[in-house]
Amino acid sequence: MVELLLEPLQYGFMQRALGMAILVGLVCAVMGSYLMVQRLALLGDVISHAVLPGVATAFALGLPLVVGALVSGVLCTALINWVRDTSRIKEDTAMGIGLSTFFALGIILITLIQKEQKIDLNHFLFGNILGVTSRDLWDTSLICILVLAAVALLYKELLFYSFDPLGAQAAGLPVRRLHWGLMVLVTLAIVASMRAVGVILVLALLITPGATAYLLVDRLIQVMLLGAGLGVTASVAGMYLSYYFNLPSGPGIVLVAAGLFGLGMGVYHGRQRFTSR
Repeated sequence: MVELLLEPLQYGFMQRALGMAILVGLVCAVMGSYLMVQRLALLGDVISHAVLPGVATAFALGLPLVVGALVSGVLCTALINWVRDTSRIKEDTAMGIGLSTFFALGIILITLIQKEQKIDLNHFLFGNILGVTSRDLWDTSLICILVLAAVALLYKELLFYSFDPLGAQAAGLPVRRLHWGLMVLVTLAIVASMRAVGVILVLALLITPGATAYLLVDRLIQVMLLGAGLGVTASVAGMYLSYYFNLPSGPGIVLVAAGLFGLGMGVYHGRQRFTSR
């Protein structure tokens, strides 16, 4: 068993990939917990797709990808809020329009860039964690530290806002700033995860570990901690499955996370039957 665990670590690309998997599993589970308790899972999906045109534009202009992704994700969120607040269109409809529009724009931009530069940018869509460089790992580490530090500093405020936004506003908290701050942190978590699972699958890492933890524990801090543990477990296990069974790493990570959710459902229903007796 020990040999099975240590064998992949003799390769530098697997060391970097596992490091990236741990970081991504941690930060996505923490930020996804907020999306889940606010019932904003669809918004997480929207942002994960909306960053694509920003990433493609930043790549074409030689700018940091995080800058393009952040601008694109925040712009899409702002447009969704504007449509919701100034028309009869409901939020879920506005989200669907925003998701499809920004994702289509991102696909077109990637196609145009590939025609000009003859470079494969599909890893933005599907991830390429095995191709992670030391610079990628360093950049992701900085993003994760920034996101987790912000969550730690604003934990009480975000907790109040997440469960009772009207009460938070009445108490004098800057709810609009908290909302936009949360969206920025979610966008940064998505940017950190793009190289691992791509924008198409990142929602699974944002939501599934936190949802599994939510079945098993009650308090938000417990959901975040347990979800982070489950996210890291799913990411590392998915990498080992990818190594030994020659599977795509991103989908492997997502399927392990889904399997853990299935186990969580089993434990939850077993507990419900036991307490109902």
